[in-house]
Amino acid sequence: MSAQEMTLPLAQRLWIYQRERFPVVRTAVLVAAFSAASVNVSAFLADRPLPAFAAYLVAFVVAFLVFMQLRVCDEVKDRDIDRRFRPALPVPRGLVSLAVIVGFGLAGVPLAAVAAAVLDPRLLWLLALVWLWLGLMTMEFFVPHWLKARPFFYVVSHMMIMPLLDLFVTGCEWLVAGGGPPQWLWLFLVLSFVNGCVLEVGRKIRAPEQEREGVDTYSALLGPGRATLLWCALTIVAFGFLLAVGSAVGAFYLIGLVGLAGLAACLACAARYLRAPTEGAQRRIDSMAGLWVLTCYGAAGFAPLAAWGSP
Repeated sequence: MSAQEMTLPLAQRLWIYQRERFPVVRTAVLVAAFSAASVNVSAFLADRPLPAFAAYLVAFVVAFLVFMQLRVCDEVKDRDIDRRFRPALPVPRGLVSLAVIVGFGLAGVPLAAVAAAVLDPRLLWLLALVWLWLGLMTMEFFVPHWLKARPFFYVVSHMMIMPLLDLFVTGCEWLVAGGGPPQWLWLFLVLSFVNGCVLEVGRKIRAPEQEREGVDTYSALLGPGRATLLWCALTIVAFGFLLAVGSAVGAFYLIGLVGLAGLAACLACAARYLRAPTEGAQRRIDSMAGLWVLTCYGAAGFAPLAAWGSP
């Protein structure tokens, strides 16, 4: 930590931390789209009217807190690697202590639990599943070396948090409405899982000069070409499930058109990286992964409203 940072009050140091590791505004926008779209899809699939605002508010608050806790758990899980190989990150350089960051994560537990219980106490069971999996992820499922040696199992085990979180978020609609999950909800949950993989692989494709010792990336593991093809394949699979969701909610063509435009943009970014794997091309893939996920949720959650109005 620089001498100037050492003199800053905690609030300013936390502001720097969020800017570098958990940009609050950008995350809030993405979570708002994710949570609102998920609630909408649940209602569309069950052919029910959209729920009251409280369902959207609780879904957003809990999802935002869980995403914050994911960042906290990553800080805990990667603390030794960060200290050895990424000392410029906020926690290892001493900008804020790990104890402070963990404190924020723990503070989110009662906030999320109270929000869920106010809407419907039964939601606590779904939230407990999310936290159980999050705890297992933090402990690397008690087999860290085994997982590290098997990247496929690593990404699958960690990305399962996405459909579990989406089960809670959609539960703010279907559970509160008094029924079970809609028949085709599993399509949307699988889409969440695959999109989690799109984000994970996309952020770990680097330009050759950006690779760092001790930092695992798919471009280092598979090579830039194969890693990019894997990312493209995941995006295409996600597009297939997006089409299936579009069919299930009765807006196949509109969702398909939006998804096809997003897929074309992803493949164009991948092609540019394959031609010249530069730092700029790397950043475009990372950004496009996030935009693709936003496109999927926006299409699935809001295109039906444009296609045939509120159910």
